[in-house]
Formats: sequence, structure tokens, C-alpha cells
Amino acid sequence: MDLPRTSGRETNTEAGLLSREATAAVGSAFNTLTETVKKHEQTLEDVVRETLRPMLKSWLDENLPRVVERMVQAEVERVTRGR
Repeated sequence: MDLPRTSGRETNTEAGLLSREATAAVGSAFNTLTETVKKHEQTLEDVVRETLRPMLKSWLDENLPRVVERMVQAEVERVTRGR
């Protein structure tokens, strides 16, 4: 049984609950949201970079001075033995 129409904006039960205008407005709003999210969405590379950066900084702060000192000392020894 079809429901009687009372205005041009209402739809019958088979066509859905929203008018064409409401459906278009909702669709437009979701498209705008989707485009905005795509523009600001981080790539996997960005997420990995943000995650690893503090860990790498910490490791370098703790270990790089010793690594460089050891390498410089080895090079100094190599150069002085060569003379």
C-alpha cells in the first residue's frame, strides 16, 4: 500500500526516507569530509617517521658519541702507525 503524498519534497516508501534534496545535501557533506580527510591523511611513511624519530634521537644521543670516539681513535691509531 502506497502512502499518500502531501508535498513535492516527500518520497514514497519504495524510494526511501529522504527527499532528493536531502540525499544530495548529505552526499555533498560526506564528499566534502572525504576530500578533507584525504588531503590531511598521513601516509604510512609519515606515521613510521613520526614513530621512529624520537627513538632514533634517543639512540643517537646515547650511542653516537661513543661510536664516533671509537672510530676517530681507530683512525688516529691507523694514521700514526703509518708514519
